[in-house]
Amino acid sequence: MSEPRPVEVADNPGKNRYEARVDGEVAGYVVYRAREDRLVLLHTEVGEEFEGHGVGGKLVAGTLEDIRERGLRVTVLCPFAAAYIERHPEYSDLVAA
Repeated sequence: MSEPRPVEVADNPGKNRYEARVDGEVAGYVVYRAREDRLVLLHTEVGEEFEGHGVGGKLVAGTLEDIRERGLRVTVLCPFAAAYIERHPEYSDLVAA
């Protein structure tokens, strides 16, 4: 079994999305809408060739960590991100009421 390849997550504000890159290639993204004090997470997409390798989870975790560092909150409309937060309650404090 091969070693998992590192996943780098970064905000791409020009496209209103966080991107997960594997070996420099966009492997997935979380589309958001920016509001004054929060980001609204709309949709998560992972390329077929990267599915089943944990890219989606690392993408959402990296997105939430960056949002925390920026002092923002989230409104979650994306079912994948909502399920991730439900499984990882350490991020529930980021969810805006």
